[in-house]
This record gives sequence, structure tokens and C-alpha cells, in this order.
Amino acid sequence: MEAGLDLYITNIKDLIKGRKWASLREMVEQIPSPDVSDILLGLERNEQVLFFRFLPKEQSSEVFSHLDPHAKDSLTELLSDEEVRQLLADLSPDDRTNFLEQLPGQLIQRMTNLLGKDDLHEAMHLLGYPEESVGRLMTPDYVAVRPHWTIRESIRHIRRMGKDSETVNIVFVTDAAWHLQDELTLRKIILAEPDMKVEQIMDNTFISINAEEDREEAVRMIKRYDLSVLPVLDDDGVLLGIVTVDDILDVEEEEVTEDIHLSAAVTPLKESYPDSTVGSLVKKRIGWLIGLVFINLLASGIIASYEHVLASTVALAFFIPLINAGGGNVGIQSAALIIRAQAIGELKHEQWIATSLKELAVGALLGLGMGIIAGMSGYMLGGPEVAMVIGLSMFLIVLIVNVIGVLMPFFLVKLNLDPATASSPLITSIADAVGLLIYFNIALYFL
Repeated sequence: MEAGLDLYITNIKDLIKGRKWASLREMVEQIPSPDVSDILLGLERNEQVLFFRFLPKEQSSEVFSHLDPHAKDSLTELLSDEEVRQLLADLSPDDRTNFLEQLPGQLIQRMTNLLGKDDLHEAMHLLGYPEESVGRLMTPDYVAVRPHWTIRESIRHIRRMGKDSETVNIVFVTDAAWHLQDELTLRKIILAEPDMKVEQIMDNTFISINAEEDREEAVRMIKRYDLSVLPVLDDDGVLLGIVTVDDILDVEEEEVTEDIHLSAAVTPLKESYPDSTVGSLVKKRIGWLIGLVFINLLASGIIASYEHVLASTVALAFFIPLINAGGGNVGIQSAALIIRAQAIGELKHEQWIATSLKELAVGALLGLGMGIIAGMSGYMLGGPEVAMVIGLSMFLIVLIVNVIGVLMPFFLVKLNLDPATASSPLITSIADAVGLLIYFNIALYFL
């Protein structure tokens, strides 16, 4: 597809240069909007604005919604105020909010000044919800019918209102005060007799979410109940908007990216990597690295304080990397398993005791296997006493660090922190310090 886009870009450049606008419009109408966004990014700045102005009205807002934040900012700088006003009005409410919340303050001011009264109220309403809430994610573009309407009246209403709706696959039933009473599939409505009342085909069962809930909960619910649309309610049960599965896919990608960054001890990026400056990348990483330096200094201090033990049995120094690696690897494994199980809803916080006991048994068996192998190595290099120290140390380190790796995500959840903060570098650094303490104290006892 990459080669195809390059060919499109070349042809479009020629059409713009030749001012062949009719041919340009005809070509673009045949290209999916995500690909048109990629083509736009492949043009020079002066070509971008000309190209965008000649997109069909229905397509321009779709193309704009597929651009990354930096490209959106860049393009709006090239457009006139009237063009920006029209573009913002044509965007779906959730796309408009997503665009506005990523702008710096002065640009938000310009954009909101260009919105009409209704659009401005809608955008400000959505922006008022907490940053990670479902309210920021929802769109108020849905189709609702009343229980006392006939099926014929409802279908007529769906035809009239469905053009501007995010989806018509699910139709919501509300009372006059917009309290949600049910949700119906379009199939169910169409197959009903025209003179039947909507309330006759209702079963008053539906899955919904509060607008103040974290958007990760929306992801969990849509996956758990296999939904395509999730209604969003306020505390009084009023239908405020909907979240659709395409919004959820975007959220899930962002959450996975955030967890990957945290697991590597990097503060999650707010923008894409190519748009991140050197300064921002350093800022996102330096704090963690400095903190880890201090934790690692603790391990160095432990080695220094047991210098006399190393001096008496030099062979012990050979096994420090093995001891550290064994504990760190086990801790990373256990933490990763728990973090993922928490993320997909398999583990609740109250299960921490049962989980710890389970992993205590797992750690004992892992430690036994690793301890035997490590002890054999110790025997070959230092004799039976060193073998005893290495084997027993490995067993206890694996056992203890495995439990630490399990408990840390539960502890972070208790503090209302992301469990992914229990990153690989953090676990490894803690495991090094704990492992060295165990190793040298056992060596001191036996040797």
C-alpha cells in the first residue's frame, strides 16, 4: 500500500500543479479517508491547504479526524477562520473534543471562539469531565425513541435523525426527561409490526456506564459484554451520550502504550514518538533513571559493607551476577503476570492473599530448581560450602523476590497508582538489593 500511496501523492501533486480541481476531487472520492490523511501528510505545506480545500465537505472532517495532533495543529494554522469554523462544526463531538483537549491554551481559545453557540456548549460540556473519564470519550449523537411511539413513527424518526448519528444499529428508548429505559437493535424494530408500540418490544434490560467512570472501565465493559455501543448516563440515569467500539479501540491502544512505557520506567508520552522533542523525551525518562540510580547505590553499598566476606572467599564474587539475574528475572515475571491479570479484570484487589500464597508455592518450586543448578555451579568452582551458599541463596532469593513481584502491583493499586508502575527496572533494582542481603548473610553464616 505504501507504493500505492506514493503513486497517489505524485499524481495529486501533478493535478494541483495543473489546477485540475475536478479531476482531483474525482480521484480523492475513490480513496478511503485514512489513506487520504496519509496522502495529505505527504504533500508540501502549500499543497496541503489547496488539497484539503478541494476535498468533498463530507470527507474533509473525516480526513481531519485521522490526522495526528501535530498535523491537525499545522493544518488549522493554514486555514482561514471561516474554514476552521466549518471544519469544527462538521467534526463529530467526540472527535472535536479530542482535538480541542490536545491543543495549547491559546489555540483552544481561537478554536472555541470559532464554534457556534450549540457546538461551543457541547464542547465545553464534554471538556468539563475528568481527563480520563468516559465523559471525554462519549458523543451525544445517538437516536432515541419514546416508549409510547408506534414502530412506524419510530422508523420515520430514525430515518430523519439517523443521518447525523454515530450509529443506528442500536436505538435507545428514553422517557420525556431523557432517562434511559431500554436499548433496541434496529433489527428488532424493523421486524416488529408497524402498529405496535415501542414498549411492547422492550425488555428493559441494558448495560450502561456513568460519565464520571474511568474510560478503562468502558473498555472492560464493552469487551466483557461484547457490545458495539455503550450508553453513558449521569447519576440520575439520564442518557448523556454513547461510546462506540471504534472509540474503545483507540483507548485500548493508548492504555497498552502507556503500560508499556511504565513497565520500562518511562513516564507515558502525551504525543507520538516522532512528535516528541529531545527535551520532552529526556524529561520523561530522567526522573525514573535518577531514582533507580539511588536504589542501585543501595546494592553497591551492600557489596561494600560485606567486603570482608568477599575477601575471605573470592569465589563468591563470581556468582553475584547469577544471584542478581535470578532474582530480577523471577520478580519481573511474577509482576508482569499480576499486572496483566489486573488489567483484564481477572484479579481483584481482595484476592491478594490467595494470590500471594499461590505464588509462594510457585516461587518455592522455581527456587528449588534454580537453586540446584546454581549449587552445582558453586560446587565446581568453590567446593561443597560454596555450593551450599549459592544453592540456598538462590532458593530464598527466588522465593522472596517472586512474592515481592506479586505484592507490588497490589500495593500500587491500593495507593490508586497504575500497577504498571511496578516496572522491570524497578523490580530488578529492588531484587538486586534484597538478593545481595540474603546472599551475603548466608555466606557469613556458612563461611
